[in-house]
Amino acid sequence: MKLNLQAIGGELKTQVKILAASVATFWIIFILNEVIFGGRLNALGILPHRFIGLRGILFAPFLHGNFYHIAANTVPFVILGWMVMLRNTKDFYFVSFMSALVGGLGTWLIGRPNSVHIGASGVIFGYFGYLLFRGYFEKSFVAIAISIAIAIGYGGMIWGILPTRSYISWEGHLFGFIGGILAAKLLSASKPAQ
Repeated sequence: MKLNLQAIGGELKTQVKILAASVATFWIIFILNEVIFGGRLNALGILPHRFIGLRGILFAPFLHGNFYHIAANTVPFVILGWMVMLRNTKDFYFVSFMSALVGGLGTWLIGRPNSVHIGASGVIFGYFGYLLFRGYFEKSFVAIAISIAIAIGYGGMIWGILPTRSYISWEGHLFGFIGGILAAKLLSASKPAQ
């Protein structure tokens, strides 16, 4: 089998551009929200049980409460997001969409009343769920190896789906994780075994 290094290099450049654009968007919105809007954009997050709160499904992943929040989300977003792209860059879009949608709807349905849920961590937990369960659904050597590597390297994330701290959206983590698992199941049905 002959490797096309030019195609691989082009794909890697595309992946870097996508991740860099996503992270730049997070940080630009964070800075504008802090400097110009005084944090008021955070009200566009998910507001559980309120019809208007459904708009947060679209906006919440781009909003962060403080510097620590966005900094803590940036590194795992890049690492896990890139791992989602490894086989096919298009998987990143589908997994991101499913994680945000299922994570947002689940948070809206069971989230604590009078709370606002923001941050990219629901999507990050979706990447985690996708990568962890992709091997189970695909039953290919490569997918299983990635799932094992994720379990070893990021397995401690699983505790984030439990209600351990009142200021952390465990609901977003849990349902984002479920969205990632759903994405793994749906995408595995459309992929040939490797």
